[in-house]
Amino acid sequence: MKTDKRTYKDATTLNHDKRESAHGAVVPPIYQNSLFTFESWEDIDEAFNNKAEAYIYSRLMNPTARIAEDKLAALSGAEKAKLCASGIAAISSAILHCINAGDHIITVKDIYGPSNNFISKYLKNKFNVSSSFVDGKNIEEFESAINDKTRLIYLESPASLKFELQDLQSIASLAKNHGLKTIIDNTWASPYFQKPLELGIDIEVHSVSKYICGHSDVVAGLILSDKTTMDAIIQSEHELLGAKIAPFEAWLILRSLRTLPARMMMHQKSGLDIAQFLEAHPAIRQVYYPGLESFPQYNLGLKQMNGFSGLLSFELDTDDIETIKNFVDSLQLFSLGVSWGGHDSLVYAPVISYLKELSPEHFKAMGIVPGLIRISVGLEDAEDLKQDLDEALSHIRN
Repeated sequence: MKTDKRTYKDATTLNHDKRESAHGAVVPPIYQNSLFTFESWEDIDEAFNNKAEAYIYSRLMNPTARIAEDKLAALSGAEKAKLCASGIAAISSAILHCINAGDHIITVKDIYGPSNNFISKYLKNKFNVSSSFVDGKNIEEFESAINDKTRLIYLESPASLKFELQDLQSIASLAKNHGLKTIIDNTWASPYFQKPLELGIDIEVHSVSKYICGHSDVVAGLILSDKTTMDAIIQSEHELLGAKIAPFEAWLILRSLRTLPARMMMHQKSGLDIAQFLEAHPAIRQVYYPGLESFPQYNLGLKQMNGFSGLLSFELDTDDIETIKNFVDSLQLFSLGVSWGGHDSLVYAPVISYLKELSPEHFKAMGIVPGLIRISVGLEDAEDLKQDLDEALSHIRN
């Protein structure tokens, strides 16, 4: 890109790099080095005065990672971004930055499992941090949960499993009125389909392993915010906890960013197609996908997102574990796995892990039935995927 004077659309930003310092190479190089040397005492002394920007040691800053971070910041409307070793590394670093021992966090009930455990168990046991879990659909719930020790509202919209939304603009306004920080896990929509920082949220986090990378070959996380916040996180939580991204992984993420717009559009198209197919299927009780017009929060989704991804869930018309197992094992194109957001279609039944961790009563109290199935619609042909689902669902009808 020859000039920075114009503002480009997302797809253009993600597909062009500055080439002046890379000998014209169309793909940026991998800086596979651990440290950076200096010509003089004065040079390294100045670098230590600006550790959040200077290249000193790759645990903190690396040129390959920085290229990817700058693109992700531009895509998200953030002043600065930081890649981390995993999604939960980004989540825990962002949360720790916003709280101290004895504080209180408000969050939603259906957040990502490790995030839930970090807030409700780890922080409680180690630092006496209390938490309130709200349904998340009504702003009044958040307001009622605020107390004198509340410092943070942690969001995930759409949330895990049933993909319910939170009104981000209203919650951000409420938080600012009470002097609270807000964090959102924006992994489901990706920064291509939802830009929470533009709606007033303070910090955005992602599991880059999902849609941003999209090839099922990288584990990484991302934190996005204003420069002051990010510089503070980089020089405290990020540096001290050591959750750095490797140069090669950052380079793979750069590769993935070039196709993010095209992939997200295909995930959305196929996801909606399959959601509509399942909604009309006699072996399905209910489908949970914000892109369906029948979804209770469909209009809120249109208001705060400009697209929908390919992750959805549905309830089989059975609670019999053996029948549910048979359905999952009958699928040919949906591989059984815990992650999502890649090129490959995946299926997971939450009952597999939840019944190992929770009592049947607790499981039921969460509003999750044994027949709840989550699928990640990949980049295969949607007609083939629908046929695969239909054949597996025939075991429930018989």
